[in-house]
Amino acid sequence: MKQPTTFLYEQDEQGIATITLNRPERLNALTFEVYRDLTDLFAALRDEPGVRVVIITGAGRAFCSGGDVHDIIGQLFNRNMEGLLEFTRMTCELIQNIRALPKPVIASLNGTTAGAGACIALAADIRFASEEAKIAFLFVKVGLAGTDMAASYLLPRVVGLSKATEMLFTGDFVSAGEAERIGLYNRVVPSGELAAATRAFAEKLARGPAFALGKTKEMLNRELDMDLQTALESEAQAQAICMQHPDYREAYEAFVAKREAKFK
Repeated sequence: MKQPTTFLYEQDEQGIATITLNRPERLNALTFEVYRDLTDLFAALRDEPGVRVVIITGAGRAFCSGGDVHDIIGQLFNRNMEGLLEFTRMTCELIQNIRALPKPVIASLNGTTAGAGACIALAADIRFASEEAKIAFLFVKVGLAGTDMAASYLLPRVVGLSKATEMLFTGDFVSAGEAERIGLYNRVVPSGELAAATRAFAEKLARGPAFALGKTKEMLNRELDMDLQTALESEAQAQAICMQHPDYREAYEAFVAKREAKFK
């Protein structure tokens, strides 16, 4: 797998990959190159057998403040409609690759999370945040629609239509405590505890049955727009597939032997 050059990437023996956005002096604002590298990396991780869980976080006092004002926003004025669509479709490809990755993705929000950064966090499966990690989908504040990078698709499904509408209409920041209350953040901890809390949860998932976790994420994605009958049939098929996987037998044998299951 090609190593990215526009942010930090680490992969350890426990199967945990950590992506660290690393432009702290610019609040980890995204450039065209960072977008492209992130998009390509999440695609490549599908076929990386040594990775079971992915953490994405930021360096410094922000997770990600969105697109860089000069390197992206200013440059977009020089593009025609075709060029603008090329860019917006690439940003959507990043979200698609995060959602399609059959491995858990944890966003570890160490600080300000805004714009495209908020959409990346939203696309993750789990969001742990520090108490300083306020979040805003601030697109309307710069004259854009709040419907960016799946925000108007995913956010209502996470926090409900009414709250999502308010957040996307105003673009206002929501505190970490409020984000946890409405279900946008899974957990909020003091900043000094964030890395350890995220790591502990990632290790728990990494010890779990990777195939079953991947199937769970697949079904969560597929059932977003299914009716009940279709969902039940899809779940029946998914479980039958998992029952043929070695992890299912390992879980049974571990239970009988009164030992911890060791999933491969």
